[in-house]
Amino acid sequence: MSLNKKSVDDFNAKGRRVLVRCDFNVPLKDGVITDETRIVAALPTIKKLVNDGAKVILCSHLGKVKEGPNEKESLAPVAKRLSEKLGKEVVFVSDYNVTGDAATAAVNAMNEGDVVLLQNTRFRGKEETKPQDAGEAFAKELADLADDYVCDAFGSAHRAHASVAVVTKYITAKGGTNAVGYLMQKEIDFLGNAVENPVRPFVAILGGAKVADKLNVINNLLEKCDTLIIGGGMAFTFLKAKGYEIGNSLVDDEKLDYCKEMMAKADKLGKQLLLPIDTTIAAGFPDPIDAEIEVSVVDADKIPADKEGLDIGPKTAELYANAVKSAKTVVWNGPMGVFENPTLAKGTIAVAKALAETDATTIIGGGDSAAACNQLGFADKMSHISTGGGASLEFLEGKELPGVYAADDK
Repeated sequence: MSLNKKSVDDFNAKGRRVLVRCDFNVPLKDGVITDETRIVAALPTIKKLVNDGAKVILCSHLGKVKEGPNEKESLAPVAKRLSEKLGKEVVFVSDYNVTGDAATAAVNAMNEGDVVLLQNTRFRGKEETKPQDAGEAFAKELADLADDYVCDAFGSAHRAHASVAVVTKYITAKGGTNAVGYLMQKEIDFLGNAVENPVRPFVAILGGAKVADKLNVINNLLEKCDTLIIGGGMAFTFLKAKGYEIGNSLVDDEKLDYCKEMMAKADKLGKQLLLPIDTTIAAGFPDPIDAEIEVSVVDADKIPADKEGLDIGPKTAELYANAVKSAKTVVWNGPMGVFENPTLAKGTIAVAKALAETDATTIIGGGDSAAACNQLGFADKMSHISTGGGASLEFLEGKELPGVYAADDK
């Protein structure tokens, strides 16, 4: 995949209507935004276009909209917060049709530097459908409102949705530019280049619950990295594949042969594949998840039949931390244990601390590992924390992301 894409710095937006696909999928509680990270992340691109004298038309999805359009998933609170952050009014088009007469009127009334936010793209109901369905019509209507298009929603870049990828062909047809915003550019620079052109030694750390979620990532990263570290619930399928007793630990029996293949592949390629050498165990999963829990530590091949592994042990944490010390590039996706529980967060904290203390370029691949870094206070020590869980995983798999692919090459 060509990663050399036109950005907002590569075209003159003055006086032009620029449609910007943002990721404003923020958590809301009783109409109040509880985490505005994604709004803050979108500001540099929006400010750049405003300062250049563009007419900036923003769009985004929010939530899953399973019950049809509703005020609980309206982007109205985002418009209010954006207005405060930008220090100027963001005109909100509340029409559930998203691209109807109200949107056209709002765009027609714009002056240079004005900002309009359209309603939740998923209210349209055709945002996610295959292009041959009405998603195609929706994409064309979005393009009709604008002259150029900027994708700055990395969290949605792995989906070929109307407002992410399909809209670009209609912008191209009218002679407009399709570019990426600063947030997308940063993701491409860090994640894309980490996998395609890493500074070595390159260490990849994979955690999380299921092997199935990371099948292609493990396979792809084994070919690219020098050391692959496995932690989290998925490690127990590897340990069982080695013939170890894993008790009641999480396991994917259908993937045992796959794990054997990956260990053989690592040997063949001369890559280091690190697995836990000790494990923090308990009688069962904590309920609720942050409840006090009695734990003990055993060697990874000595898990009692009636116990469950819930975090890596201290010897493993030290092994993994040492592997990171000499690295020049580290990609981390997925926690080492049930990090939401203070007793079972030690492995994840140890890995985060090792990354915070290294001089390597450290890239956190979204999702739970990003949440862990934020919660544990290590976020500002990392080179880059990805804004897209699913998208960053697909990037690490080596897949072409529709939202990136659709942007114009330089």
